[in-house]
Amino acid sequence: MENTLIKWDLDLIKRYDLSGPRYTSYPTAVQFDPQLSPADLVETGQTSADLTAPLSLYVHIPFCEHVCYYCACNKVITRNRKKAQPYLDTVYREMEKLAGWYSHNRPVTQLHWGGGTPTFISHEQMIELMGQMRKHFNLLDDDSGDYSIEIDPREASLETIQVLRDIGFNRISLGLQDIDPKVQEAVNRVQSVEQTAAILEEARRLGFRSLNLDLIYGLPYQTLEGFNATLDKVIEMNPDRLSVFNYAHLPDRFRPQRHIQEDTLPSPETKLAILESTINKLLQAGYVYIGMDHFAKPDDELAVAQRTGNLHRNFQGYTTHAECDLVAMGVSAISQIGSVYYQNEHEMSAYSAAVETNQHAIKRGVKLTRDDIIRRHVITQLICHFELDKAPVESLFGIDFDSYFADARQELAAFAEDGLVKMDENSIQVSPSGRLLIRRICMAFDAYIPKDQSSQRFSRII
Repeated sequence: MENTLIKWDLDLIKRYDLSGPRYTSYPTAVQFDPQLSPADLVETGQTSADLTAPLSLYVHIPFCEHVCYYCACNKVITRNRKKAQPYLDTVYREMEKLAGWYSHNRPVTQLHWGGGTPTFISHEQMIELMGQMRKHFNLLDDDSGDYSIEIDPREASLETIQVLRDIGFNRISLGLQDIDPKVQEAVNRVQSVEQTAAILEEARRLGFRSLNLDLIYGLPYQTLEGFNATLDKVIEMNPDRLSVFNYAHLPDRFRPQRHIQEDTLPSPETKLAILESTINKLLQAGYVYIGMDHFAKPDDELAVAQRTGNLHRNFQGYTTHAECDLVAMGVSAISQIGSVYYQNEHEMSAYSAAVETNQHAIKRGVKLTRDDIIRRHVITQLICHFELDKAPVESLFGIDFDSYFADARQELAAFAEDGLVKMDENSIQVSPSGRLLIRRICMAFDAYIPKDQSSQRFSRII
């Protein structure tokens, strides 16, 4: 199925644009239970993990010097760089414990530093952190892994990029959001195009093999014309991947968003027009629509993985590493080990105290049932590939697909009638106009969402 096929159907979008999960996991984090004992979660993870499979590592570095008003990440705003070392020392204690539980010398084929702003820490601390990861886990030395880091161009010099390359990174993701100075000022993130372009250029020169840019639509003062100008400049910068996120204005949940005046936000109609224009412009520029918010060049590994049926999705978004357990470290980080997901303490003081006492900071989690694993498989297939053959699911899990998913049949029939999917007795195909609403389609297979209503605990789909 040709993955550039996508059709804009405003009527369908308006009818189905409810709130829904992003399905970076199934069950979603809403199902994580603080009553489950950490020891039980770890034991289940250890016994259900495939010790012959590779690992993915994540480290959360929460510090930012300045607050971006749109941000919904778990962060600590501070100009005091001295706060980083005690935190890193705590992460090293946790890392030692996790390595004992899960490493077994398994090769680390994927690694990511997220935040916050990972480049908040000094070059010496970056070298030290990667050194600790090499000490405790089996990192690859041949540059074949996907080792990525999120970068704020305001917090990184050309020397930083050299240091990152030297210690083993080969992918970077840059936050750009919008190049319009008025929009940047309204969200307290003023960064010049030159800053961003210089980092990209240096990363290319040093042999980073995948460069991603993040954009956000729905920010204050954005217009169709203004965002089109941003896209033109971005296409000129020629990143390998693009993430174009929908800004969800939830000031009750995220305090920094209270700085944003609601009457400065673009109307729902303008947001939809920006999204439609974005999709068209990026497809015309030769990018492939991967799904949800992601675009990639046809020769990028994500696009190749989608074409060959090997794309996967986890807490870090779309990935080519379906076989990895994800071991996550740091405040609020989420791990996926075998048939277990769990999340660390969300508050910095609680995280540090927990590691001090227990050498881990597990706060809540979920043990996947057989039903969870079956539904996760179906949702992953649909959200990554926009199609599903029933026979492989039936043989993999020993079920009759139609009777097992009888609860989804009514919704699927309605989707088919409206043209979101095409179904026959052997398969489900998401139509070009259904691709933008893939989250809504996946919700039909979600046993935790009441069938008669969308959940207000999630962001809107578009």
